[in-house]
Amino acid sequence: MSLASHLDELQRKHGDIERELIDAMNHPSVDDLEIATLKRRKLAIKDEIEKLKVKPTAH
Repeated sequence: MSLASHLDELQRKHGDIERELIDAMNHPSVDDLEIATLKRRKLAIKDEIEKLKVKPTAH
């Protein structure tokens, strides 16, 4: 997988989690643990995106 396609995939996943997080926060039946888990997943993907942007030659 090329760097560009890997970044695109990570950005797509980040967006998917963002939408899932917004939906979860709008439903009172969703517990805080699930919201925290989504936030952690979103942050982990964002961190990976930033690492790849800073060091594009390191795999």
